[in-house]
Amino acid sequence: MLKERFFQGLFALSAGFSIFAVGAIALFLFFNAFATISQIGFLEFIFGMDWYPDEEIFGIFPMIVGSIYVTALAIALGVPIGVLSAVYLAYFCPKGLKKIIMPAVELLGAIPSVVYGFFGLVIVVPLVSNIFDGVSGKSILAASLILAIMVLPTIILVSKVAIEALPKSYYEGALALGASPERTVFFAIVPAAKSGILASVILGVGRAIGEAMAVIMVAGNQVQIPHSLSDGVRTLTTNIVLEMGYAADLHKDVLIANAVVLFVFILIINISFSALKRGKK
Repeated sequence: MLKERFFQGLFALSAGFSIFAVGAIALFLFFNAFATISQIGFLEFIFGMDWYPDEEIFGIFPMIVGSIYVTALAIALGVPIGVLSAVYLAYFCPKGLKKIIMPAVELLGAIPSVVYGFFGLVIVVPLVSNIFDGVSGKSILAASLILAIMVLPTIILVSKVAIEALPKSYYEGALALGASPERTVFFAIVPAAKSGILASVILGVGRAIGEAMAVIMVAGNQVQIPHSLSDGVRTLTTNIVLEMGYAADLHKDVLIANAVVLFVFILIINISFSALKRGKK
């Protein structure tokens, strides 16, 4: 009994520490950013089109749009490939081949982001430049392709676990009713595992929108509203990384406010996916 209470307390302490960490980060960000946003003006800060720190002009709307475009395209590319890969590994992949693919997927998740960025700079950027003749190649498309590759391990591994966690009776029952293995998986197994698959998508979105190093190397870092896939763009995360090293006074406070916008952005995405998951139950 004493041992059970000890471990219950330990587990509760661990959970409480996680909550405390999130709360402390949120409190720090909002406390430091509130006065800065009030000084600049909320509408001018969020919807401002110009970013000139030397002149104390701070508008982050182009970076908000850039973050949305890059993340949305990366998820649109990565989620179908990731979920289909998870389905293949869970039900259709031969055991011998699976022993090769699974370590490769896990290794893909362990590669540092700077290596992804270097790969994008050497391979993807010239490829995009050849596709869109006359552009540098550092663009939304290049950044999205790299991020799509980076989110694949998370989506594949989490979706695979969710699919394999279902009782075998789901699969066997559908087969007994006359469904083909493919129809069974896509119309019985995948819908039943949608909660875990949505969780993998949430984690993938968090990885994509929070990535900075790889995006810095391939996105072009231009503060503008992009009008095509070949346009350069700067995201919220790259803006912080690029300028925090030399920022001071109001400029530094504005970058903290930039982090608050990113925090709220991720929070809204998580709440939206959670609501969607509850709505489908």
